[in-house]
Amino acid sequence: MAISHYVKRRVTRRSATGCAALALLTTAVATGCGAGAEQTELPASMTALEKQAKQEGEVVWASWNPEAQMQPAIDLFKKKHPGIKVKYTNIKAPDQVSQLRMEQAAKKVSIDVANAGGLTMTPAVKLAGDVDWSKYGIDDKNVFAKNFVYVWATPKVWAYNTDKVKPADVPRTWDDLLDAKWSGGKISAESRASFMSVWDLDGAMGETKALAWAKKFGTLKPHYSPNVTQAEAPIESGQVSIGTSLASLALAAKAKGAPVGIAPISPTSASESYLYVPKGAQHPAAAALLTSFLSSDAAQKVLAKSYNSRIPVDTDCSDPGDTAVLKAMCAAHLKWYGTKTLAKYNKLSTFYPKVEKEFGTDVG
Repeated sequence: MAISHYVKRRVTRRSATGCAALALLTTAVATGCGAGAEQTELPASMTALEKQAKQEGEVVWASWNPEAQMQPAIDLFKKKHPGIKVKYTNIKAPDQVSQLRMEQAAKKVSIDVANAGGLTMTPAVKLAGDVDWSKYGIDDKNVFAKNFVYVWATPKVWAYNTDKVKPADVPRTWDDLLDAKWSGGKISAESRASFMSVWDLDGAMGETKALAWAKKFGTLKPHYSPNVTQAEAPIESGQVSIGTSLASLALAAKAKGAPVGIAPISPTSASESYLYVPKGAQHPAAAALLTSFLSSDAAQKVLAKSYNSRIPVDTDCSDPGDTAVLKAMCAAHLKWYGTKTLAKYNKLSTFYPKVEKEFGTDVG
């Protein structure tokens, strides 16, 4: 293939200047010293990208979603690109960051497509390779911080057990959640406080009000769970009456017959999830091709069936279409906000620990 088919990317290496001798790899990662992974080198057109991706033959995708949810989209990709094998690995977001830091320092990266969102956005910026996504048909409105592609959203919601909570008793505001009737473990919440993101994103709410609310909430002695996924389970089983969840989890549970509904508690956060190609990826073209495909209308329709497609970053119910998550959000009359800048993600990283302190869940 002619060299003109490629866009040469700069090779960047972390400087070792001023660093102590790197006896241990973990020390190098922790201090930021050592030689970093080279940036990704990619073709300059979609045609050339497809050709190189086919030559690479496979792509390793790491995400926190269960493989079964992603399989329909993977199958569609393989049907369109039969010569490329997709290896899917379920890895939690923080673990992806830790793994990539170690692998990039060692110049042996095993992940080609990684996920980022929430608290992992800030560290992911240094892990992502440069990709000009416009060359591969991705609309600028779906590109965040240059190298990240917005592929799906998992809005935070309050879900309730419909067998335990009468329609008249369903909370409708954040303050309704502070009612004493939910005390004594009748309400569940994610201990890491990410469900309170909107308090920091919505200027009408703000940190001061958030911390005051959190302090009152803590007096209810909620059933705390380490993450949103685990906070959903007690709702479905009836262990608690109401709790923090994700729109995707609540809808999936309801579809399986669980007595779960979404409470009309506004506002909330859109919780965008992004894909990126890490520096040093072994199959960069296949990674860019898969990411581009997952951003396409065809893939979005498939992802929507498992409640993992894009929704408008901010409240917009003008055209819910067939997107179940968006339809459910609009049906519940929810208002939501997205995290639109890296500065906002950086601020959230200091906001959450303050809320956790009021909850009494801050364990470092």
